[in-house]
Amino acid sequence: MSESQTLVIGDIQGCFGGLMALLEKAGFDEQRDTLLAVGDVLARGEDSHATVKYLMDLGDRFCTVLGNHDLHFLAVSQGIKKAKKSDRIDPLLKSKKLGDYVDWFRQFPLAMAVRENTTMVHAGLYPGWSPAQLLAYSDEISTVLKGSGWKTLLENMYGNGPFEWKDTLKGVQRQRFIINACTRMRFIQDQKYLDFACKHHPDDAPANLTPWFSIPNPALCAEQRIIFGHWAALEGETGSEQITGLDTGYVWGNTLTALRLETNELISVSA
Repeated sequence: MSESQTLVIGDIQGCFGGLMALLEKAGFDEQRDTLLAVGDVLARGEDSHATVKYLMDLGDRFCTVLGNHDLHFLAVSQGIKKAKKSDRIDPLLKSKKLGDYVDWFRQFPLAMAVRENTTMVHAGLYPGWSPAQLLAYSDEISTVLKGSGWKTLLENMYGNGPFEWKDTLKGVQRQRFIINACTRMRFIQDQKYLDFACKHHPDDAPANLTPWFSIPNPALCAEQRIIFGHWAALEGETGSEQITGLDTGYVWGNTLTALRLETNELISVSA
């Protein structure tokens, strides 16, 4: 390709080999092109350390939103939680550059505008929120994550409640809901309550649960687009041209997928 391109890649999850294969297939030029990620760039794959190092070395050619695994890594790095063996992040935790990795992750938001009318977030857009509200709530969390109280934020983010958004939420309850909606959401119960128990494909879910993207959202205009990851069981299927899912489950043996923004082309490699 002679012109620069912007790729938005699905959940990498430390799968360094898959990342390299996909970038090669897409003709990614480290000096010219831009790579964006929908979060969960580490954990579970074969080499989170090499993945993070490569992405850091891209400098301002790379940006990501934070996923649940990324936030969990930050908590583990500070002794707030213990890593699971399946996380496979020991090389990162034992690295002499751990402090640099932590500071690098702390700079990223929960949601970001990747171009006009296109917003990227790890889990999705909570029904009733507009993209502008999503970005504003992301900024609330970013301000704390970049500040002196970031460790307290990480300590308090664990837990499922509150399950329903209210503008009057404050403090820990408000922060936790925003983080959960942005990084853990899949299904909604009764049009407004977050459900974290079910991770299946919608066809296999209980009848009282609806995917967040299937709930009518009057705050989401027709020309606006949401790009997300997180939900591997979907294999990218949302039934909507407006909502693009990019987690196609590479770490589970399926594919790693990127969206070329200039052409709206999906590019994939198989595990």
